[in-house]
Amino acid sequence: MNDLSSIAELAPRVRRKEISPVDIVEQCLGRIAKLNPALNAFITVASQSALAEARAAEAEIQRGEWRGPLHGLPVSLKDLIDARGIPTTAASAIHANRVPNEDAELVRRLRQAGAVIIGKNNLHEFAYGGSSLISAFGEVRNPWDVSRITGGSSGGSAAAVVAGMSCASIGTDTAGSIREPGALCGCVGLKPTYGRVSVRGVIPLAASLDHIGPLAMSVADSAILLQAIAGYDAADITTADVPVSDYVSAAEGDAKLLRVGVPRAHFYEQLDSEVASAMEHALAGIKTMVASLREVSFDVPTDRTLQMAEAHAYHAQNLAKQAARYDPETARRIRTGETVSAAEYIHQRRALDQARRDMARVFADVDVLVTPTTPMPAPRIDDLKTSPGALRPAELKLLRNTRPFNVWGLPAISVPCGFTQSGLPIGLQIAGPMWREDLVLRLAHAYERATTWHKRRPPSLA
Repeated sequence: MNDLSSIAELAPRVRRKEISPVDIVEQCLGRIAKLNPALNAFITVASQSALAEARAAEAEIQRGEWRGPLHGLPVSLKDLIDARGIPTTAASAIHANRVPNEDAELVRRLRQAGAVIIGKNNLHEFAYGGSSLISAFGEVRNPWDVSRITGGSSGGSAAAVVAGMSCASIGTDTAGSIREPGALCGCVGLKPTYGRVSVRGVIPLAASLDHIGPLAMSVADSAILLQAIAGYDAADITTADVPVSDYVSAAEGDAKLLRVGVPRAHFYEQLDSEVASAMEHALAGIKTMVASLREVSFDVPTDRTLQMAEAHAYHAQNLAKQAARYDPETARRIRTGETVSAAEYIHQRRALDQARRDMARVFADVDVLVTPTTPMPAPRIDDLKTSPGALRPAELKLLRNTRPFNVWGLPAISVPCGFTQSGLPIGLQIAGPMWREDLVLRLAHAYERATTWHKRRPPSLA
């Protein structure tokens, strides 16, 4: 294994017994020991249990009992996701000693697929932010430039994957928390359709908007992970009993028949000049590989009342009793929802349902949409920490293009599409209709094959 290896590359070698799961896990643990002091991507490293799981996987594979492409490969979890016997802290002092005795449903599925759980990734406290600067365990730093943010709230997950500390990670996404750090750190971040992956056993931010998905180094790896965790969970009311596609095969599909929509209004406004240039170059390339590319327009929701109200509802009791154990900024954000009335909440919940229904009409004329993932590259940590009032506006801007797809509940992916002159990654976002992750993966994989951006790694981490 080397830090360029992906799940799709490693899995056949593991199956052929050319490389041992134990060796892979040991190499990841070695990289964690070497790099985590600088990046702070992990809160908990499950060294002993991961090695035990790797040894068990190796024994199964030696007996010819290969479970699939995740068998024996290390996957990390955003530290909102329960895994039995491993602390789930949500990056907050409130949960510093919280150790679940059951797996989240998605972790159960990962284990069933043979994945090794290597540890828990750092994040923005309780996922309420887009920078990963607010955490009881310290800020997360970008592998391309440790003076920059990773984005959030799944910042530790993105940093861990790009640094080769794990083969992939599972994150959560309420307003862009998988795709934004994926874009800022230079990996693939996939948010499936709302209800495609069970959230049972995951600490929520806003139940109407929360999604679960993978961060990985390739589109193929993202498809492999989604295949393992997707599907109906009768014990989770947010999931839907909708057939799960063969995502791995879908990613390999031909993009030539796809109709691509480009929503210039909102999504392409006020872009950093280097992001704008990278996007135009990417669109020119995509135009040559699809059936058509045309501009489209539609209303974009910007109201955050629902998120505010649902976050406050979850935290109200703890905030009343243990306010001092929250970071002051997290507590402030949670309190913004305490004045939302029941009538206003009901109104906004109905508006959400209507927006999701209305958005389906956009896909009568196009199959997928393409936008920049973020309007700008990763800001400097010091600029956001030392300038009063700078953090929240920067986070809101960074999440501007991702948040609407949480409201609509649509599948969306961020893939690398370039770098700034200073070497910071730039991300491109592809979104599709409800339940059509296959279309999103198809264009994402076609674009990835036609470019080399996803093959770059931070030189300082070699």
